[in-house]
Amino acid sequence: MKDSVQTKTILRALAGETLPTPPIWMMRQAGRYLPEYKATRAKAGDFLSLCYNPELAAEVTLQPIRRYGFDAAILFADILLVPQALGADLWFVTGEGPRLSTISSQSDFDHLKPASAIHDTLCPIYETVGILRRELPVETTLIGFAGAPWTVATYMIAGKGTPDQKPAHDLRIGNKVLFEILLKRITEATISYLSMQIEAGAEVVKIFDSWAGSLKGEAFQKYAVAPCFEITSALKAKYPQIPVIGFPREAGDGYVGFHSATGVDCVALDNSVSPDWAASMVQKDGCVQGNLASRHMVTGGKDLVSETRAIVKSFSQGPHIFNLGHGITPDADPENVSLMIETVRNN
Repeated sequence: MKDSVQTKTILRALAGETLPTPPIWMMRQAGRYLPEYKATRAKAGDFLSLCYNPELAAEVTLQPIRRYGFDAAILFADILLVPQALGADLWFVTGEGPRLSTISSQSDFDHLKPASAIHDTLCPIYETVGILRRELPVETTLIGFAGAPWTVATYMIAGKGTPDQKPAHDLRIGNKVLFEILLKRITEATISYLSMQIEAGAEVVKIFDSWAGSLKGEAFQKYAVAPCFEITSALKAKYPQIPVIGFPREAGDGYVGFHSATGVDCVALDNSVSPDWAASMVQKDGCVQGNLASRHMVTGGKDLVSETRAIVKSFSQGPHIFNLGHGITPDADPENVSLMIETVRNN
């Protein structure tokens, strides 16, 4: 087998190579918009059972690769498996999303497990990675992932997703000591979790900071940038060959300098920033990923084609991985995904 860095387009882009056609994958590409996913989910019984069943989790990860031939597969799991492994109660409410037991006091925190104790719970995830590494096409890159500490903390503090992350902001302002020891525990667990994914066969890892945009100024530097730097530095020390993608969603001007401030190899961009601005201000420092609006996967048509072409053109002078600006939504039309891929590859 040839050196994968030479043959896998994702790895070439992450190494800084400008390619004539950008490699492509989609956030949440294995998910509820695909009929084959829905069938496998029904077989599993519920979402968490699917995440913790290595054979079925591998199957849904492979489904979009078979259907579309993406250049990368991303492990099917959930960012909230880490708090569950730390001892939080986790369940999903149909139509409403995840629910967690909350951390609002020192006694709540004291009931959490140490970061070193997460692997008994998460062992099935590593089994899924191993299956995927064996079964993926040789040209397809395997991406592992975890939630960033700030984003994971927002769920652990509020017990659910919130529109403005107010409970987490209230805790970081009102009880800084508790907030920071919680963030430290999540950071330690995330380093350990991603390390085990790499040991099992992940070739790239991505850090999803979905709520980074609600951190402003010094808080963004302290609770989005610094933890990402700590995680990336720890992984690079052990696995210098493994690229890291950072996604501080809706960071705005915080995207500028994020490569150098954190050490990530690639910055994923949401669609609130223009490709031309990002090419000038962010891509100059390294590979970027993004950033087509997810709504185009629902609406399709000429707008999808023209916007896809514009993004490819904007980022054509540097290393770029084509992706959405956020995860694909359940109401997306699978045919629009095919149209997007065709447009990128025949641009």
